[in-house]
Amino acid sequence: MTKYVFVESPFMTPGELALRAYEVSEGVLIKETCFGLQVTGAPEAVDHLITEIRTFDPNHIFIKDRGFPPGDPRRCRANLGGARPGYLGHEREFRLLRYITRGLEALERGEAVPEAAREKIRGLDIQRLQELIDEES
Repeated sequence: MTKYVFVESPFMTPGELALRAYEVSEGVLIKETCFGLQVTGAPEAVDHLITEIRTFDPNHIFIKDRGFPPGDPRRCRANLGGARPGYLGHEREFRLLRYITRGLEALERGEAVPEAAREKIRGLDIQRLQELIDEES
């Protein structure tokens, strides 16, 4: 199993996160990247490491599953040439993380969701949202 760890923190760099991750990793391969880490290993070990990593700075560390296994011909840069297409998606997603962080911090402070934001949320049926959450769990 491989997961990507994005760090968007004023308190921690990817290098610092990697050092702390090495301290709590048990048989997990950790690779530092420009956006954070790539962690690979047995599912139980990766999940344990992710749980530990998130405690370092919960509002600034985000986790994403790797979509394709290493060497998959649909995404391998050896077959496609150049950068792996998924990294372009990471770049776009990374720019959005600061907004998610702001929302998480506002929730912690007990701030209400602004009405303008509520209007955007209303388009998603709450039951469908719960189904999506349950599917991911």
